[in-house]
Amino acid sequence: MSFRGVFSILAIFVPLALQAQVPQQRDECVATAPGTCARHILQDEAGILTSPLHVRANDLLWIAPFGLATGVAIDYDAHAMRSLGHDPQRESDFRRVSDVGIYAPVAGVVAGYAAGAVRHDDYLKQTAVIAGEAMADALILNQGLKYAINRQSPSQGDETGRFWPHGTKTWPDGQSMPSNHAIVVWSFAHAVAARYSGWGTRLAVYGLATTVSASRVMAREHFPSDVLVGSTLGYLIGGYVVNKRGEPSRSYSFSMIDTPNGRGIQLSYNFNH
Repeated sequence: MSFRGVFSILAIFVPLALQAQVPQQRDECVATAPGTCARHILQDEAGILTSPLHVRANDLLWIAPFGLATGVAIDYDAHAMRSLGHDPQRESDFRRVSDVGIYAPVAGVVAGYAAGAVRHDDYLKQTAVIAGEAMADALILNQGLKYAINRQSPSQGDETGRFWPHGTKTWPDGQSMPSNHAIVVWSFAHAVAARYSGWGTRLAVYGLATTVSASRVMAREHFPSDVLVGSTLGYLIGGYVVNKRGEPSRSYSFSMIDTPNGRGIQLSYNFNH
């Protein structure tokens, strides 16, 4: 087992434990202000990368278990892949499932923003923006992590998922950890579920995230620990962005509607909240 990868991951996870303390921003990211959106993403990345400097003692309550779980998962990875075996048809089917599943969050963000704009539902529109921002944050951060961790995938080398197998001589040797699919879909899932906390919404988004993540292992694209790390990091990023940019979840919403008597206000209530 290589602990270099584990320590690199923990250095990124630590900052997200402070998400509840991040102040909200007044300016908004909208389709007509791409510069604001880009600035928000840069602020997110800077905050995530520098906040290890603000680690607190009680953060160890989740850092230690996560570090242990990651270490155990890495140690078990090779055995898991040997037990799974090779099946080209199965791998192709699950690869297709995960690829289709990763398009759903993108479609959800676009559809949510459009629906919010048409219905004048600012809460829905803001949710779409927050989810999209979380996904962008996750994807950008993960590219750096992949090169820093430099882990071979299940189809590379001796198929045991070695970290920096040849030192710096042949870098980069692999980009298996964390899983891109997992980190993106879980950042989306947490952002949406935090804003719309009804059981139906949570079941849908977390079910999607779980399906996509598991499919990456079944397709032999990633080891279980790659998915574990990606899923956890994505979940934390989603919560970080919600607390930084959004409002607490709510059980009701107001929107403008057209009626035979002119413009009116519609009150919607979520009884599953």
